[in-house]
Amino acid sequence: MKHVRLLVITDDLPQASLSLAQTESFHPDTRPPEAQQLSGLPGRDYREVYQQAHARLEKIAKVVPIAAAAPDLDEVRVIEREELRAINDRLAERWDEASRFEEGFRRIDEQDRFVREQQAALENFGNLKIDLGALRNKTRFLDFYVGVVPRENVSRLQGAVTLADHLLFTFLERDQNTHVVIVGPRGEKEGQLASVLGSASFQPLPIPAGLEDASPEHKYDQLAAERERLQAERAALGAEVEAWEQTHRDFLGAARQALLLAAPFVTLDPSIRSAGHLAMVCGWVPARAVAELEARLRASLTLPFELDSRDPEPAERALVPTVPASHRLLAPFAMLVKQYGIPQYGEVDPTPLFALTFLLMFGSMFGDIGQGAVIAGVAWALRAKLGRFYRFGVMAGLSSMFFGVLYGSIFGYEEILPALWMSPIHHPILMLQIALGYGVLFIAIACGLAIYNRIAVKDLNAAVFGHHGVVNLVFYLALIWGAVGIATRSSFGTVPLVLVVGALIALAGYAWSHLQAPPGEKILVVFIETLETVIGYISNTLSFLRVAAFSLNHAALSLAVLTLAAMMGPAGHLITVILGNLFVLVLEGGIVMIQVMRLQYYEGFSRYFSGDGHEFSPLKLRRGPA
Repeated sequence: MKHVRLLVITDDLPQASLSLAQTESFHPDTRPPEAQQLSGLPGRDYREVYQQAHARLEKIAKVVPIAAAAPDLDEVRVIEREELRAINDRLAERWDEASRFEEGFRRIDEQDRFVREQQAALENFGNLKIDLGALRNKTRFLDFYVGVVPRENVSRLQGAVTLADHLLFTFLERDQNTHVVIVGPRGEKEGQLASVLGSASFQPLPIPAGLEDASPEHKYDQLAAERERLQAERAALGAEVEAWEQTHRDFLGAARQALLLAAPFVTLDPSIRSAGHLAMVCGWVPARAVAELEARLRASLTLPFELDSRDPEPAERALVPTVPASHRLLAPFAMLVKQYGIPQYGEVDPTPLFALTFLLMFGSMFGDIGQGAVIAGVAWALRAKLGRFYRFGVMAGLSSMFFGVLYGSIFGYEEILPALWMSPIHHPILMLQIALGYGVLFIAIACGLAIYNRIAVKDLNAAVFGHHGVVNLVFYLALIWGAVGIATRSSFGTVPLVLVVGALIALAGYAWSHLQAPPGEKILVVFIETLETVIGYISNTLSFLRVAAFSLNHAALSLAVLTLAAMMGPAGHLITVILGNLFVLVLEGGIVMIQVMRLQYYEGFSRYFSGDGHEFSPLKLRRGPA
């Protein structure tokens, strides 16, 4: 990655912005300039006009559909300030016209919503054959309560209102509720009745307005006619909008194209500084693209310019963007890596290693030809909905199929195809040994990457003495060497013992020299950190036993399903096998996925991957809405 500085005549800034966008290799650097004389902000009027025009076009697009025409690269041109201002003025006129449509649709929606609410309320009173207008207000002598009560509370409420000298009538039962009318004399027992209604979960129903001189049936017909009128009004307004759009389609499409072409200059806003007629733009460009960028500028700019490039300085390393993995097969894995973070510039991109180790672990833990084929087939069938992520499902399924061939397993059956290697459930000790060996290799590679990344950023102390540095790696490999000696020769060995003790002393001495605290506290902290190092590496290695455990668990679950199926008749056998495999696919497949991600994130990324970088996001000529 190179840091580039482009000096241009201010009048050439729009064309320079288009050229930078066309190369799709320029990541703006938004830091303020060191030279105070380059503190001006050119093009402020241009940006303000663009923002007004953009906002007006977006508001029009909410009312009137606008074809999202993409500009042809052969016709890329600079949108001058005067042209942009003219477009903005015309968009203001068009918005004044379109706002009338928006207001009309809003008014129709509000009226239609009110009518629908009236219809819904009226449905609650369809079976009540009395004058609803009389129930809207209490009379001088009578109370009226119309509402809904849970069905199980009706009998209890019946007795309670009787004690309050009121009568209860039911007129509709719907779902678990009963619609009731309560009538009684006004007087001292009103307060008592209110508490009874509350305890019975009584919910009052609003009585629709306008029923004083109309029956519910007649009112419902009126509301239906009103909705039909509103629908006709909406259709007429829609036809008017369509005719308006036909009239102004060419201008609106041209305005969208113009704003797309003006966007690069506005996007560069935080990165542009000027002094009089001279403007400066800084950014990051991949080293291989600098020559192409300069050639593009020479071909497009008519006025003199100067392009300088240099390597990033050590203090700038945290600011340099990281170019993500671009291979299409790695794209879904890059998405998962991004969930953890973005590697800093200079760090090893973990995506290829993540993809390889993920597929190895998933396939070994979920090895089955049939179930893997289902995973791959479903991912392929849903590729339109999954987008780029479908490749992840296809590759996971293929990995499962590959290990299924090694295990000789197809939908749990191990007698149909001979295993090219062995069945995990028949060799559990060997599977555990392989898982431990894989864990040792995985952790050692992770530590090696951590050392490389720290050397790359010139942090030599951390590379040697830091977490998962050289001394930690020596300690870990010596510890594994000694453990293998105990398992094979019943002896830890002198050389590994010396290396383990020497590494721990070096780590303790380094921690002691960098700790500012009283001696007693130093001793405690150094002891705890040293003990944590020993326990951490042991527990981290043992974590990889889950790779073997889940491969055994998968085989055991499949065996359990087939055992149950064998106890059924022909139809029951088939149903049990199908449902059992679905259960294994959904439940265990999800658990295996979680366990693999856990091993990747906590045993891998946390050792060598900082995740606090930022992604390379070059200036581009947008193809979507402005």
